[in-house]
Formats: sequence, C-alpha cells, structure tokens
Amino acid sequence: MKKIFTTALAAILPLMVLAQGWPAQYDGVMLQGFYWDSYSDTRWTKLEAQADELAEFFKLVWIPQSASCGGTSMGYDDLYWFTNYNSSFGTEEQLRSLIATFKSKGIGTIADVVVNHRKNLSNWVDFPAETYRGVTYQLKSTDICRNDDGGATLTWANQNGYSLSANNDTGEGWDGMRDLDHRSENVQNNVKAYVKMLLDDLGYIGFRYDMTKGYAASYTGMYNAHAGVQYSVGEYWDGYLPNVKNWIDGTKVDGVVQSAAFDFPFRYTIRDAANNNKWTNLAGSGKGLNLETNYKRYAVTFVENHDTEYRSASYPQDPIKTNVEAANAYLLSMPGTPCIFLKHWIENKESIKQMIYVRQIAGVTNTSVTNNMSKNEANNYYVQRTMGTRGNILAAMGSTVYEIPATYVTVLSGTNYRLALSKTTETAWASKPSGLYHRSVDVKLTAVSQTDGAQLVYTSPRHPMAPV
Repeated sequence: MKKIFTTALAAILPLMVLAQGWPAQYDGVMLQGFYWDSYSDTRWTKLEAQADELAEFFKLVWIPQSASCGGTSMGYDDLYWFTNYNSSFGTEEQLRSLIATFKSKGIGTIADVVVNHRKNLSNWVDFPAETYRGVTYQLKSTDICRNDDGGATLTWANQNGYSLSANNDTGEGWDGMRDLDHRSENVQNNVKAYVKMLLDDLGYIGFRYDMTKGYAASYTGMYNAHAGVQYSVGEYWDGYLPNVKNWIDGTKVDGVVQSAAFDFPFRYTIRDAANNNKWTNLAGSGKGLNLETNYKRYAVTFVENHDTEYRSASYPQDPIKTNVEAANAYLLSMPGTPCIFLKHWIENKESIKQMIYVRQIAGVTNTSVTNNMSKNEANNYYVQRTMGTRGNILAAMGSTVYEIPATYVTVLSGTNYRLALSKTTETAWASKPSGLYHRSVDVKLTAVSQTDGAQLVYTSPRHPMAPV
C-alpha cells in the first residue's frame, strides 16, 4: 500500500479571525458528513479514523444532531439538548473524541441545531427536564405555538387540561413535532444555554440551523449573538434568491449579519443543467447567492444533501441524476463556501480531491470574483472564470468544442467538465491526489507556468541506508 502526498498541492491554512455569520475571504471547503440513514458511514469512530485524510481537503465537517432522540434517528426528532449524548452514531465519549481529534487536525465541527421543533416524552406536550451545571432546563406546554399542528395540539391540550402559548408561530408550521414559540422567554433561555453548551462544552465550532423557515430570522440572530459563534449557516429552503437574502438580513443584530445561508438558488441551477445535460442553463447561476456582491460571503453552496438525494422508490426526492462529477467541478470552482455531500465524496473521492486542489492552488475564496467567459447554446457549452488570490480557474462545462485559451493549462477533465488553471499560477500539477494506493501508480507532473518549456525536477529523500 503506497501513499502519495503531493506537497506542492497542500492547502494553505486560512487566516482565522473571529467573525459573526461567516468569515469573509474564507477559502475552506465543508463536508456534510452524513446522508440519510448513514448510521454506518457516519459513526463517530469511523469519521474520526479518517481525520488525517479529511484534514487535507476540508476545514469544516457538518455532522448530524448528536444528542439522543430516544431511538434510532438521524437527529431531526430531537429530544434531549443537555444531558444525553448517546446517539445513533455513537456515545458521548466518542463524540467528544471526534470533535477533539478534528480540532487537533485543523477541522472545525459544525453542529446540526434543531430548535424549530422538539419531540415529546410521553404525550403531546411534555418535554424532558435536564439539569446541566446546576441549572434545570425544561420546556413547558406554554412554549408550544398556539396554532401548532393546524390547531390539533390546542384541541388536545384543552381536552387534557394543558395550556399552550398565546402566540402563533412566527414562521411556517410543521406537523411532525411541536413547534416552539421563540417569543417565549423560556424557549429563548433554553436555546441560548443549549448553543453555548455546544460551543463551550462539546467543542463545536459552528452551527447549521435546521428548518429556519419555521421561525423568524431574528431569533437565529439572537442565539448567534449570544453564543458569539464564528460559523453559522441556516437551512432556508427556498429557490427564490430575494427570499434567501431577506432571511440573511433578518438575522442582523445591531446591523451585523449573524448567519450565512445554504445557496438553494445556486443548487437548483446546477441541478437543472446537470440533469438536462444543458450547460448553458448555468447562465442562470446569476440567481445564486454566491454571485451577489454583498452576500457571497454568506453563501454556503452545495449540489446535494440529505433532503434532495435519492433515498428510495418511495422517497425519490430531488437528486442530481447524472453528471455528478461535473456538478461538483462547477461547485468547487465558484465563490461561496462549497459543502460536499458525503455520498459524493465516497463515490468520487479521487476526482473531488483533485477539484479541491484546483481551488486551493488558485486561492479561490467565498468572496472571489467570477464572470462568464463564453457560452454557446448550439454547441452546448458554458465557460466560467473565477479569480483567486494566486491564479484563475476556468471551468469549461459541456461540449469540448470550446478551446481552452493558450494562457491556461487544463489540469483536470471528465464527462462534461474541464478545469484549467491560468499559467500565472506558476505551480506544478500532479495527475493523482494524496491517498493510499494498493498498487504502484503512474503520476504525471505538469508545469503550469508562463515560462515556455518550464521543467519540473522530482527529488526524493535519501534512503537512510544509502551511502553518503
């Protein structure tokens, strides 16, 4: 078994500064470390064992809601917040070990925060009482929105001697569990203590907020400002760009944005181009949050997640059905903070590693400038240029009729995509990424240089037994 490590391609660690919402000029890539029912692949121990490999490519890993839900669960029927962290993915000890190991390797762990709704213990309105560091936290029936479950909860409460909140929901309702009234001071105090515990005790570096359409954006802002969190991204599931921008603005506290958002408009554009094999559809990527000058910092881009992937014939969802590699190539060549889906990483690891190398070498960040270079509907191609701090990436999508300019060198290609680096990058490119290889492999080195006939000289360490 051989390990190839291309030192010339190693990522340059980003300058980390404390920031609200999401750092500007951030050059990291995030991994969604789970898919639906990924109980094996997302075991805390299994993820921890991959820390060395992941650290070369990802600065953030988002993992499922990590507390006990009272049974086998992906975490979205959250029951405990403070006291029981033995989940479907491992024990609390294993969770803490994972987060600590990731941190030691330069990876920040992103918590899945589910506070729109909460599961009950034994009836419609009872929640666990949890004592944490001498304080008992418990939600009451009066913390449930009055119009929860279309009024069915109120009917049950009236029949059984309970009271609900006097307030209706501040967002969209969801009938699966009890919708929490975020106007309630008790709800606010519980959530504030919970998110602080995730950061200060368990060691998470940031949050992914679930179902943020379910409550007003101002509460995400309130909780993040209280926690002082550096990374926060909201699942505001909406393909209409103005709505996503409005949600981001809604998180402001004292005029400062407190959270990024997943770039659903961008995702839908890529889905349509990939599934229809019509790459000029990417011209619509101008609808993406990551191309908005004042918002691209807050764009967490993606092409697939656990809610869009194909699950089964009964739950086909809304997946990218073809051109998965091409979709990821485009994603990783664009501004915003890319979030790679675990299934895609597992199934296309070598090519995605190379795509991340291209991004790292060029120095593309979440606020990089990008523009269309060429498109042709008849020949079905679309070409986008993104300008990094060390070079430019050319992403040529679709037909190969388009000729890569002489000022660029094609370093990576596959079905319906080619990635090229500008010669001004002045780097070496290896045809194989770092990794463990069970057999000898041939690696081709290419000079990306403005100097004609530039030569690459390969050197290896002297064998310890070799004569001096």
